[in-house]
Amino acid sequence: MIDGIPVLDAVVHAYNLDPRNYATKYADIVAAVVHGSVVAATRPGYMISREDYLSNWSMDDLTNLLFLESSTDLAVNHVLPIFAFKDGLCSYEKAAEANKRWPDRFITYCGVDPMSGKQGLDELERQVEELNPVGLKLYPESWLTPETKGWMMDDPEVAFPFFAKAEELGLRVVAIHKAVPLGPSPLEYYRVDDIDRAAIAFPNLNFEVVHGGMAFLEESAWQVARFHNVYINLEITTSLLGLKKPLFAQALASLLTYGGEQALDKILWGTGAMAFHPQPFIETFVRDFQFSQEQLASGAPELTPERKRKILAENYARMIDLDLQERLDRIRGDEFDQRRGEGIHAPFTTTSMTAVT
Repeated sequence: MIDGIPVLDAVVHAYNLDPRNYATKYADIVAAVVHGSVVAATRPGYMISREDYLSNWSMDDLTNLLFLESSTDLAVNHVLPIFAFKDGLCSYEKAAEANKRWPDRFITYCGVDPMSGKQGLDELERQVEELNPVGLKLYPESWLTPETKGWMMDDPEVAFPFFAKAEELGLRVVAIHKAVPLGPSPLEYYRVDDIDRAAIAFPNLNFEVVHGGMAFLEESAWQVARFHNVYINLEITTSLLGLKKPLFAQALASLLTYGGEQALDKILWGTGAMAFHPQPFIETFVRDFQFSQEQLASGAPELTPERKRKILAENYARMIDLDLQERLDRIRGDEFDQRRGEGIHAPFTTTSMTAVT
């Protein structure tokens, strides 16, 4: 919590970027893209060495980073199906560990590859039974074969069976990575247009566009204005608050262009921790971010503390029907609350990594 505002991070994960986890030639490319984006957005004191970064992050390191070194209260842990890495990059086993050790702090998304067909549907059932997730994380690219293949959200043969199974299993959300291509891949799979027909065909599912705001702003703004079940997750977009605050302002103002207050209710806070250390982005957004006078004059809303509270926690809670206050009450006085005491810890002082300037 920061200045009385709770923080629910809608995307966190403990990457396994250790080269021993590489399964295909694309793993090195993905690792370079991820690390490069972090270096480009990170302020002094919030970065670690490349060697430390490209390692197998433990759940203890992720959890301490979130709940001791930042103002984050609750987080959504994603199982990732990026099978350029042997364990998918963020494994099922780590999600199971988080569920067992810190059930009040974490919300869980399972993750499968739709290009795997029936095997993927069976795996989806297994993960739902064992992890009790609220959502499904997908990528529009598959790394199951030597050469990557893309797929579309409106594909009735590849995608729709997974949406139908997710709905049948009681999941509330389908989160799809968009806008940020992972290496030399065709951009068409990372566009957002294909979400339209999925949102129409499955009105009882919420579609969460992860990395919304990093590209395709016009299309995304129209989506949140037109569809009751399309939400924008700001993971990576929030990293612009680090060193490129005007670009974040431009992205957020653009996303709110057509939907007004309704669009504001569809924006979800996400940092992608541990990919990025979340604290500088949280502090900047809460204490040092407003739209410019020109943006306000063009229709961007004033970001009052109440509206920031929506983005930081309330919108996500409403999307999955989470009783936010009840969940916050459950973590009051827990091990992280006690260890954090009167203030958060300095960056990387509670992890096995060390900050470098």
